[in-house]
Amino acid sequence: MSQHNSLKSSGGLVVKRNVLKRFERVAILKKRGLWKEGDRVLSLRKTKPDV
Repeated sequence: MSQHNSLKSSGGLVVKRNVLKRFERVAILKKRGLWKEGDRVLSLRKTKPDV
């Protein structure tokens, strides 16, 4: 049985996520020098993704 056209995802569009995973936030904070090894990974500060 085939899937209706309105339910199929359009593979050409790439959506920019506005929510980062914890490991992505830690990586950004490390790069900016705001997080050191051994710091807590809970209650991280807000980060904007690098453009």
